[in-house]
Amino acid sequence: MRVISGFLGGRTFESPHGHRTHPMAEKVRGAIFGVLGDIKDLTVLDAFAGSGALAIEAISRGAKTATLIEVDKGAHTIIEKNIEALGIDERTTTIRAFANAWSTRHQDQLFDLILLDPPYDTLPFRDLKAMPRHLAEGGTLVLSWPGKADTYPFEGLEIVQHKEYGDSQLIFYQRV
Repeated sequence: MRVISGFLGGRTFESPHGHRTHPMAEKVRGAIFGVLGDIKDLTVLDAFAGSGALAIEAISRGAKTATLIEVDKGAHTIIEKNIEALGIDERTTTIRAFANAWSTRHQDQLFDLILLDPPYDTLPFRDLKAMPRHLAEGGTLVLSWPGKADTYPFEGLEIVQHKEYGDSQLIFYQRV
């Protein structure tokens, strides 16, 4: 995989193998950041981090900090290697946990941008339900979701943009 744009643009990084993670296509990652525009100095939560691609792209494009949460041990190890290899460890925090468990312990932690790309094979509804509590006022939550599934109704958030990309869709939410 490679970073699309920003100060790390063109750099490559590893992706986990196996069925528990599904690396997001470069076209879809590019679409997320194309819609978001300038993310300079934003704080980012990547709650189903996989390879760390979304958080890495956000840091490369000017996000102030990124918190990456991933429960899978192998994927978490690859995230840590990627962060170190790219030299962005001072701006990132990696956590190995279920998103809901982390959320319960950090209920007051807020982020300007929340990026959610959960595993499609077993959608983690309990983990997803907790995520809006971490969205700062005026922030945006982006969900990558299976293409055939109904959009996810986050309580207290409204859909502001929706894009379809073959077997996946991107849904952008903000507070009501």
